[in-house]
Amino acid sequence: MTPYSRRSLVKGGVAAAVAGAALRAGPARAATKVRVLTNWFAEAEHGGLYQALAEGLYDKAGLDVTISQGGPQLNGMQLLAGGEADVIMSYDIQILTAYAKGVPVKAIFTSFQFDLVGILARPDTPSLDALKGHKIYMANSGYSTYWPWLKRRFGYTDDMPGPKGTNLQTFVSDPTSAVAGYITSEPYVAQQNNVPIRFFLFADYGYPSYANTMATTAGFIKANPDAVARFTRTSVEGWRNYLRDPSAGNRLIKLQNPRMDDDQLAYGLQKIREVKAVDGGDAATMGIGIMTRERWQKTRDFLVDVSLLGADVDWTQVFTTDYVKDLKITM
Repeated sequence: MTPYSRRSLVKGGVAAAVAGAALRAGPARAATKVRVLTNWFAEAEHGGLYQALAEGLYDKAGLDVTISQGGPQLNGMQLLAGGEADVIMSYDIQILTAYAKGVPVKAIFTSFQFDLVGILARPDTPSLDALKGHKIYMANSGYSTYWPWLKRRFGYTDDMPGPKGTNLQTFVSDPTSAVAGYITSEPYVAQQNNVPIRFFLFADYGYPSYANTMATTAGFIKANPDAVARFTRTSVEGWRNYLRDPSAGNRLIKLQNPRMDDDQLAYGLQKIREVKAVDGGDAATMGIGIMTRERWQKTRDFLVDVSLLGADVDWTQVFTTDYVKDLKITM
């Protein structure tokens, strides 16, 4: 994890920042420290948090927030359990399975009302059903998340998956194949390489998972209930503001992750807006960040059905809506 300070960025300018460090909002008055770890390198999918940081919303709420980037070598849940982070960006599936293993994790709100994962196929692929028997390239994490769902939903078999190559090379070299990816990312890579694709979003077919869900520990909530409430409110406000005008958040994203350029940020946000990941579904009427018992139960039931979660796990303990249910912040 790699922190840095909003004060050094905003007051000292870009020259004061150190590449790779974490972004931090450090108010002058005494404030509650909140160390946040995202689930990947800084990108549009994290925009609401960076927007809240850039606009000083955390500062005004009396929070000393540090945002650190995740990445392939970091296990966010392990770092949360070990006390190295106070809040992490995760998924309801990971939260449920971690809780079942004894991690006292608890979700407080969700950035996205559904997962942005899906499958890229050739434009002439009529449906996900039509991919049965074809090679599907995917990341290892898919085996414990969407792959069991695909098998159950579409009758896919375990001889179909293959390791996902960099820059879609496996998909490009095999025209009969498909590749799992995110609507905000892999289609952009395909576009840059002039590869025509059709994208199938799993959520459109009933995949139940929330995504970029913010979670902390029961202990942190008990010790800092008001800070959790303020962090939730300002982060949700950040998401609303990022959807309206992302320029402030994007500046910090690019500072945190210099490999992220304007075109990819714009593409990612365009897709987030198009599918209404932040402000659609229950969020359209109940407010950005909202989670419901019914949705959590759908994920729990799916995991139990595919033997990834024990039926005796008390899934109602892995989330709380106390901090988000009354905000009702909409576009």
